[in-house]
Amino acid sequence: MRIHTLQPAVGAVKSDKRLGRGIGSGLGKTSGKGHKGQWARSGGGVRPGFEGGQTPLARRLPKRGFNNKFAVKYDIVNLDALNVFEEGTVVTPELLAELRIVTNKNNGVKVLGNGQLTKKLTVKADKFSASAKAAIEAAGGVAEVIE
Repeated sequence: MRIHTLQPAVGAVKSDKRLGRGIGSGLGKTSGKGHKGQWARSGGGVRPGFEGGQTPLARRLPKRGFNNKFAVKYDIVNLDALNVFEEGTVVTPELLAELRIVTNKNNGVKVLGNGQLTKKLTVKADKFSASAKAAIEAAGGVAEVIE
């Protein structure tokens, strides 16, 4: 291979659209811009969201709610997701992240009581719903809150 033989991949390079090169080209005369008007002018057109002077939709609709920067967000794990572990396993947030059950993008892990837990596990999490804690203990396991 030599430097003068290098070529871009097939289909990677596209030739420019040659506007205003005669009627036969299909893009002659008005160059695909139609006749006159704002869109035919140099630098023509309007910004996104502009509605011709009418009050834009974003300003017509009322503001709703707010984003609480102090809210604590948890990764959610349901009981049926814990059935993948062997009997007697100590389930930690790190182990859940390793198996991609949670993303660990949030501030912790909360276990919810959706589904059936069939194995005796020690589950360590930041929060438990009352039904999840009851179901883990009913299966003979332990629900530990991480401090």
